[in-house]
Amino acid sequence: MNLTISGHHLEVTPALRSYVTSKLDRIIRHFDQVVDVKVLLTVEKQKEKEKRQRAECTIHVKGSDVFAESAHEDLYAAIDELVDKLDRQIVRHKDKLQDHHHAAPKRMIA
Repeated sequence: MNLTISGHHLEVTPALRSYVTSKLDRIIRHFDQVVDVKVLLTVEKQKEKEKRQRAECTIHVKGSDVFAESAHEDLYAAIDELVDKLDRQIVRHKDKLQDHHHAAPKRMIA
């Protein structure tokens, strides 16, 4: 799995990097066919304080891409929201991939 964490108007500290990787472990635990993960952490230059910190992530899994974004006053809370959204989408994607149909029972020849 390739993991890219970048910041826009923000320096990605080792603490932020380890927090994001520990949170993304939850997604890997639910679905192990993740190819590529790109995380972008942003601080927007808005006058009001609320919803300034943004986190967005694109996960390339076998078959499709999953994208989510989240905004909050606190960057760590934005990352938590983001991972919750991604987790729900990944579980839904995994459900679609699984074959839920049962094979028809074979007839017994008497």
